[in-house]
Amino acid sequence: MVILAMGLVLFLGVHSVRVFADAWRTAMVERQGAGPWKGLYSLVAVIGFGLIVWGWGVARQNPVVLWAAPPVAVKHVASLLTLVAFVLLVATYVPRNAVKARLRHPMILGVKAWALAHLIANNTLADLLLFGSFLAWAVLDYASAKRRDRAAGTGVSVSASATGTVLTVLVGIGLWAGFAFWAHGAWIGVRPLGR
Repeated sequence: MVILAMGLVLFLGVHSVRVFADAWRTAMVERQGAGPWKGLYSLVAVIGFGLIVWGWGVARQNPVVLWAAPPVAVKHVASLLTLVAFVLLVATYVPRNAVKARLRHPMILGVKAWALAHLIANNTLADLLLFGSFLAWAVLDYASAKRRDRAAGTGVSVSASATGTVLTVLVGIGLWAGFAFWAHGAWIGVRPLGR
């Protein structure tokens, strides 16, 4: 559990600099330059992510169960939430889609949906630590992003197209289906849908 916690501190810590120390981050980028800052940021994030994967794998070998397994209906709700998370993730990258135009920060909202889905569908201490940490981070990061938007005077973007929006939803559904029916089981060892 210590390795998992260390990974979360590094990964979410580096992703929280704008939340808790935006002025310091800006000063560091100005002093070091954008390239070196991004390099250091990426290095810490990759190390943190590696520790999360390793630590969660170790924790799964001897799980500490906190409560009874949720009913099947909860797993269906979790599947729906992860579908929303995939659409939100895709909305981050597809140009001119209404989801991003309206929400402005779809990736953070996608992390919220993903983390909540996994919190309600799982019942171990490692799950609570992993997904609870990501959910708490996403809540704080979204609030911080909205404050920055208000300070900058940025509102809802109107540059959206039906094509971008439809593409966002279709690609999101396709990625979700591939992950839910195949990749989740192949990579993580748990098949959320099917056998």
